[in-house]
Amino acid sequence: MILAIDIGNTTVALGGIRDGRVCFVARMDTVRTRTAAEYRVEMDKIFAHRRHPERPMRFEGAVLTSVVPQITGALAECARHYTGRKPVIVSPEIRTGLTMGVDEPHAVGKDRLVDAAYAAANFPLPVVTVDLGTATTFNVVDENRVFRGGVICPGLSTGLRALGDRCAQLPQVHLGSPKSAIGTNTEKCMLSGSVMGTAVLIDGMVQRIEEELGRPATLVVTGGLAKYVTPLCRHPLTYDPELLMKGLALLYQLNASQPQHHGAGGGRHYGRQNQHGHAKQRTYPKKRTRREPEALVG
Repeated sequence: MILAIDIGNTTVALGGIRDGRVCFVARMDTVRTRTAAEYRVEMDKIFAHRRHPERPMRFEGAVLTSVVPQITGALAECARHYTGRKPVIVSPEIRTGLTMGVDEPHAVGKDRLVDAAYAAANFPLPVVTVDLGTATTFNVVDENRVFRGGVICPGLSTGLRALGDRCAQLPQVHLGSPKSAIGTNTEKCMLSGSVMGTAVLIDGMVQRIEEELGRPATLVVTGGLAKYVTPLCRHPLTYDPELLMKGLALLYQLNASQPQHHGAGGGRHYGRQNQHGHAKQRTYPKKRTRREPEALVG
């Protein structure tokens, strides 16, 4: 099993991936002042909860992406503790299958790079990925596998919280998919503006991107808040909540050195290779969107 770590602004996601399948995803709070030892305590609790007495959890390697430089080193140290190997750390220098066509490749969020690399390897090109999290980010890969850049907007919940912080009379909002664009009370107006407004943003931005590319693009949407927005989008899309974890697994395949042979009980080799020595890339069926229960925001 591969340990995948996604260090985000709000949470650190831990994933266990075996043979291209995401076996579990767990989350910890992102705390910039925590040490490696403190994060290990939290990770031990998570892994203990998922460990089977007769089949102890073993990680043969790790891959890590981070948008919080202050704790990248601490989590990389944790990854090495659990695997005995240096983790693959996502950066423009590693093999991604992409050519960087932006002004400052190192300034691109590493999570954006992961999403783009996986989408480019598994969907028709050109492709646009949209990640709906703390920020709403768009990534564009053209037909030649060139990462062309993208768009960064405030996230859906980030905008709602900002309204609550700055506007004294606005209420907390139960996040869900609004049934109409025209709200009949304050809460419905806020929900329409935030959720339906994000759907319109996606449709409109992808249309503009396609005009600049000069051809239609595949749209892939992910992120914790995407389930509320995708039912309202009019552009054809694929919703894959595991896009980033699958992308981390792909980048591990492309960049990890061949593991040493283990004794009994050791980790299994992750991924197969083709005759040219390159990791084979998996394709995954498209996932359909469905409505989910409401969650409280604010």
